[in-house]
Amino acid sequence: MALADKDGIGSVSMRRIAQELGIEAMSLYHHVANKEDVLDGMVDQVFAEIELPADGTEWKTAMRQRAESAREAMIRHPWAISLLGSRSAPGPATVRHHNAVLGSCRAAGFSIHMAAHAFSLIDSYVYGFVLQEVNLPFDESADLDEVVDSMMLPFSAEDYPHLLELTTEIILQPGYSYGDEFAYGLDRVLDSLEAAARG
Repeated sequence: MALADKDGIGSVSMRRIAQELGIEAMSLYHHVANKEDVLDGMVDQVFAEIELPADGTEWKTAMRQRAESAREAMIRHPWAISLLGSRSAPGPATVRHHNAVLGSCRAAGFSIHMAAHAFSLIDSYVYGFVLQEVNLPFDESADLDEVVDSMMLPFSAEDYPHLLELTTEIILQPGYSYGDEFAYGLDRVLDSLEAAARG
């Protein structure tokens, strides 16, 4: 995971893992079957980092906490976004996570179909948001004035007044963070799911 965090998922190979550990690649096969086994374990570890909904926690609170925790885990491990739903051999943390999310929905009175919809919609929002967030051309440490100037320089303010308005009224304001949009969107998703489950 440290290797993928540092150099991306493409850097993860049996040879590179062995090199990082200071051992021969063949030694790894005493512990894992192949690279797919390693990837399964990495994904399971990411799921282990995501806070599970606690029994008895109100549904929206539980889903909000889980979504925020999932976002934090994926920001720590951006390579995981493309792998979390792709593994055909889920580990115990993955299975426990999925069961807890569905259980929280069912305890809130969601039908099994509505629980499936909720799980899919929440995760689609979280994964999509994080994918966009980690690929922005700037981060929290960047000088946004310089980044925006370089991005907007080739374009006329008269031709793109709405983009200029967004940039000056929101993005360039002190304390702006794209990540702050996460809570607003998540609340809309949760509100709509709650309304649909009641309807």
